[in-house]
Amino acid sequence: MLHDQIILLALQEDIGHGDVTTESIVDKNLEAEGIIQAQEELVVCGLEVAGRVFHLLDPDIQFHAEVADGEKVKAEKVLALVTGSAGKLLTAERVALNFLQRLSGIATQTFHYVELIRGTSAQVIDTRKTTPGLRDLEKYAVRCGGGRNHRFGLSDGILIKDNHLQIAGGIKQAVQSARRFVSHLLKVEVEIESLDQIDECLAVGVDCILLDNMNVKQLHEAVKLIDHRCLTEASGRIRLENIRKIAETGVDLISVGALTHTVQSVDIHMEISG
Repeated sequence: MLHDQIILLALQEDIGHGDVTTESIVDKNLEAEGIIQAQEELVVCGLEVAGRVFHLLDPDIQFHAEVADGEKVKAEKVLALVTGSAGKLLTAERVALNFLQRLSGIATQTFHYVELIRGTSAQVIDTRKTTPGLRDLEKYAVRCGGGRNHRFGLSDGILIKDNHLQIAGGIKQAVQSARRFVSHLLKVEVEIESLDQIDECLAVGVDCILLDNMNVKQLHEAVKLIDHRCLTEASGRIRLENIRKIAETGVDLISVGALTHTVQSVDIHMEISG
């Protein structure tokens, strides 16, 4: 089922040898309802995961989502209703909310970036700077926020970075070696730090050039030099404050590590009534 191994690890981490507070206070036969509610404006993501947390702890718990992942909601909006054993609801609450708050935080952050470049031809994409073990979920959250996914893992495409170039002996050597090794169906992207490297990339037929840590003026010039002969990706020091200017340079893709590695969880809580 959906990411059950990750969810079970999270439950085991939290519960340990037992929820001693709930077990000592709450009658095991008591039934209750939990209302999961947004406390701020946000883009929802992770409802299915949250529901699965409750179900794995107690299959008799009923979880009903009131909205859908990817939906933008206002503060105080009810996101889901959950009913069943009061004790089990209390025990699962923190883990369910941890997933829901973080994934919704990523979706919300992504939405803000995407909105800022609306009307340009650029697309916001993520990176591999994700929480270990949570990459699939966090990249799903990026999509819920309107972003696109870069590589899920190292096997998804060739991305030749500065350290690869250093070891291989240059762009031509690295790209030719990569082409010989992999299927023709895999794309080849090369990271560059100088405009002087563009001609060599184009000469060996790369599919995409990653323009690393370039300022707006340099990005403008790079896009002009490349002239649609391959895709262009801007990366490095991308922030909400500068993404619009970067998008207006004409780059095709803008990769933003902050979508996942410095995201702030949003405020969602669950109120339980007997």
